[in-house]
Amino acid sequence: MSRRQCNRDEASIANSLLASLPRAEYRRLLAGLDLVTLKFGEVLHEPGAPIRYVYFPIDRVIALLTTVPGHQALKIGLIGHEGMVGSPLALGVRSSPRRALVQGTGTAMRMKSSLFRKEIRGSKPLQQAVYRFKHALIGQIAQSAACKQFHSVKARLARYLLMTGDRARSKEFRLTHEFLARMLGVRRAGVTIAAGALEKRKLIKCGRGRITILDRQRLGAASCECYQIIKRIYDDSPRAKG
Repeated sequence: MSRRQCNRDEASIANSLLASLPRAEYRRLLAGLDLVTLKFGEVLHEPGAPIRYVYFPIDRVIALLTTVPGHQALKIGLIGHEGMVGSPLALGVRSSPRRALVQGTGTAMRMKSSLFRKEIRGSKPLQQAVYRFKHALIGQIAQSAACKQFHSVKARLARYLLMTGDRARSKEFRLTHEFLARMLGVRRAGVTIAAGALEKRKLIKCGRGRITILDRQRLGAASCECYQIIKRIYDDSPRAKG
């Protein structure tokens, strides 16, 4: 096995959706996957545009945004190593109503949409894995909508940072207050006040466009209950047996 092939193999296992597949299915898919670097702020697809590739994130987070004319795009969901970007293709839909925006530089496995459509038509385990992820993602989006309506900016910020850390497998990430304001749908000043309160309690550290989680347990206590609800949705999603 070549070094490139070995790196690709290791990377694909790091994506939980791919790792949940039976070994024979996983090995077949591997031939059509490429290891790529995603850059901060890169747009993977726009609303209504054809989905050219599907992505299986390894160590980065992809934000799904909904757009409204005359307003800034609003974050509705986060995708990391637990899933994939481009799941509408599994339902026979060749475009997405959402923008997919890379939140931080990192790696992902990528497959051409035409090949993915072919593979999912012929693989029941892949269908089931994608449908399980899609079910959990819909649950996340629904809970996040309720969270925005009922909870404080500070609690929502704590939830967002915890979810980002889970999906990026990291305690430190590149996030500016301006970017967070866009993702949470609030003013930058609101994020600055909320982040300052969390930093004062030594739960996080902010500096030079980066945020570090210092005390994950206490940050969880500062978050609203939506974080645990969303986490249970993913934890309760059954995994394929290999």
